[in-house]
Amino acid sequence: MRPTAKFSISFGLVTIPVAAYNATDSSASVSFVRIHTADGGRVRNQPVCSLEDVEISPDEIGRGYKPGDGDTVVPLSDEDLDALPLPTAKTLTILAFVAGGDIDPLQMGKGYYLGIDSPAAAKPYVLLREAMERHQRVGLGKIALHGRETLAMIRPMEGALVMQVLLWPHQIRPMDGVLPERQAEVAPNEVSAAEALMDSFGELSEDDLHDHYREALEEIVAAKLAHREPEFPAGEEQPAGQVMDLMAALQDSVRAAKRSRGEDEEAEPRSGRTAKKSATKKTAAKKTTATKTASKSASKTASKTAAKKATAKKTAAAKKTASRGGRRAG
Repeated sequence: MRPTAKFSISFGLVTIPVAAYNATDSSASVSFVRIHTADGGRVRNQPVCSLEDVEISPDEIGRGYKPGDGDTVVPLSDEDLDALPLPTAKTLTILAFVAGGDIDPLQMGKGYYLGIDSPAAAKPYVLLREAMERHQRVGLGKIALHGRETLAMIRPMEGALVMQVLLWPHQIRPMDGVLPERQAEVAPNEVSAAEALMDSFGELSEDDLHDHYREALEEIVAAKLAHREPEFPAGEEQPAGQVMDLMAALQDSVRAAKRSRGEDEEAEPRSGRTAKKSATKKTAAKKTTATKTASKSASKTASKTAAKKATAKKTAAAKKTASRGGRRAG
């Protein structure tokens, strides 16, 4: 890679010459060109002078600054910009070290890898990186890049230093009119269901970090060139429309997430299984108790019946004996 800028990091009295390299590749994103729909011809942006109404060559284009809301434009040459009394023109002076979580993500802009620009920078470069890693802090400073002064954040990453351009606080718009006047209320069980859904999400896969839109677009282009219909893999359709039953949607989402990972979607939470087991045990215990009671009752009844029969036999035998004795006496 070729560096896009060279400057020094000022860390107290320590100076670290560095070279900045683009950390992102904008050319990899999907881009379109404008065409004339009638014949497919390219529509180009031609630089035209507003006073002479003629096309201007690139070497005739310079910079101008428009103060206020008027039409006045003040020309500025490269010499004018180089004469600006900016210490940040060639040096990023670290002004403070803060926790990374203190930086509003809305402020984060383009990222740059920072490499050493001279052998003498190797040791202070490593020193600053390891100090920030151990202290768990990022450095904040200001630097002039591409003719503009900007806030910048320096942080360690995988053995290197990375610079993130930050927007100025006044460039972050307020949220006026974004939120409704009356906030919706959610029940604790709905929050718990949402947390269960969050827990059901797995790790990001390689396929998740793939630009499927670009691939689909390239397939459409290839199909048009080959005069055929585009071929897309069958995907799972997403449900459309407004979800009315929030709890049902959350529970269905948890089941769908488990099903996508091949887990048993019928498996219930541990508390549910425990409750069912407890209920099953209680039912079984009741049945056992009822069986024992019925058995005891039947046993008692059988005993009483046997005793009655034995008494009846004894009484009959006694009557017979008495009858025989009476006959003998006569």
